[in-house]
Amino acid sequence: MFAYIIRRLLEMIPVLLVVSLLVFGFIKLLPGDPARIYAGADATIEAVEAARQQLGLNDPLPQQYVNWLGGLLKGDLGVTYRTQQPVIEAIGKSFMPTMWLALAGFAWSVALGLVIGVVSALRRGKWQDWTLMSFAVGGISMPPFWLGLLLIQFVAMPFGVFSVSGFNQPSDIILPALTLGASVAAVMARFTRSAFLEVAQEDYVRTARAKGLRNRLITWKHVMRNALIPVITMLGLQFGFLLGGSIVVESVFSWPGLGWLLIESIKTQDQPVIQALVMLFVFEFIVINLLVDLLYALVNPAIRLR
Repeated sequence: MFAYIIRRLLEMIPVLLVVSLLVFGFIKLLPGDPARIYAGADATIEAVEAARQQLGLNDPLPQQYVNWLGGLLKGDLGVTYRTQQPVIEAIGKSFMPTMWLALAGFAWSVALGLVIGVVSALRRGKWQDWTLMSFAVGGISMPPFWLGLLLIQFVAMPFGVFSVSGFNQPSDIILPALTLGASVAAVMARFTRSAFLEVAQEDYVRTARAKGLRNRLITWKHVMRNALIPVITMLGLQFGFLLGGSIVVESVFSWPGLGWLLIESIKTQDQPVIQALVMLFVFEFIVINLLVDLLYALVNPAIRLR
C-alpha cells in the first residue's frame, strides 16, 4: 500500500502542473490592470509603474509563470491586491470556517442519506419507499441557493432563532449546513437504495436466505457490508462537491469561508487569491480521491491496490 500511495502522489505532480498552467493562463486573460488594482484607483502613473515592477508584471509571461510556480512550491503565494496582506494568511483565516461548514453538512447528510436509502430499499414498492424517494428527487432538483433563500425567508426571519449572515456563534452553522447538505443527502439516499437492492439480488444473499438465516443477519452482515463499498466512493465525491458547493452557500449566508473569499476576490480582480484558491480546490479534490481509494481497500480486503 505504501508503494501505491507514493505512486499516486507522484501522479499528482503532472496534473497539478497542467492545472497551474491553465489557471495562470486564464488569470492573464482577465480584464483590468493588476498594477492599477494593487496601487489603488487614485494612484499616480509613477505609483502604478512601481507596482508593476514590484509585482514582476514587466517580465515575459513564461518568466512570470515560473516565478509564481516557484513561490507556490515554497508556500509564498504573494500578497492580496485588496489588503496587501500575504495570500496564505487570507486563506488561512477562511479555511476553517469552510471546513467546519463542509464537515457539518457532510455529517448530517450522510447519516440521513444512508438511513433513508436503507429504509427505502427495505420497503421497496411500498408507500414509505415512494415518499422517501420523492423527497430525495426534490432535494436533488432544488438549487442550493434557492433552498438557502427559503430557509432565510421562512425559518430564520420569522422566528429570529438563527443568524442569516456571518459566523459568530455555533448555531450560525445550522442553516448553511442544512442548505449545503440537502442535495448530498438526496444523492446518498438514492445511491444507497440502488446499491442495497443490487447486492440483495446476489447469489450469496439468496443462498443465505435458503439456509434459513434471519433477515436481520442477512441485511447487516451480507447486504449492508457489500453495499457500502460503492457508497464509500460516492462519499468522497460528495465531500469534494461540498467543498466546491460551499461557494454558493457561503455567498447566500455571507459565510466567511473560502467560497466567500473567492467571490470577493473575483469581484475585486484579486488575481493572486483567485489563483491560490483554485489550486487549493484542485489539490483537495485529488487528495480526497486518494483517501477514498485507500478507504475502499480497507473496507473490502479483497480489493488490492496496485
